[in-house]
Amino acid sequence: MTTNLTRNVKLITDEFALLAVTAALQAAKAQGVAITVTVYNALMVMIVLVHSDGATPHSVETAKRKAQTSASTRRPSGWMNEELAIALPMASGNLLTNVGGGFPIKVNGIVVGALGVAGGTVDQDRAIAIAALRAIGADAVE
Repeated sequence: MTTNLTRNVKLITDEFALLAVTAALQAAKAQGVAITVTVYNALMVMIVLVHSDGATPHSVETAKRKAQTSASTRRPSGWMNEELAIALPMASGNLLTNVGGGFPIKVNGIVVGALGVAGGTVDQDRAIAIAALRAIGADAVE
């Protein structure tokens, strides 16, 4: 009996990650918001982090957590109910967050990475991330 012991995983490239970050920075600049933006691959490995001029220091960790949450759960951050919003961050060593602004990056229905934006309001962070995903041609956000 032959058993398949390997699998193929599609991951975002560094070039595609840089395009996503550039698109997010442009969207943020258009809104007058200083952000931190991160891109992780689908295995939760950070590919790019950019802290724009004027962004708050805490936005670094927040952007990372938003992207990690989306890479891990394959859905936008901010979806957790009250009980999970406390339990999952605690259980994950604070890698996950319920703060909106993180989105999986999907290409042809496959999650290849995740984008996290922090620095504005939650609504601004979400809008900036969605604009970046549109600009790079990722699948539409659900």
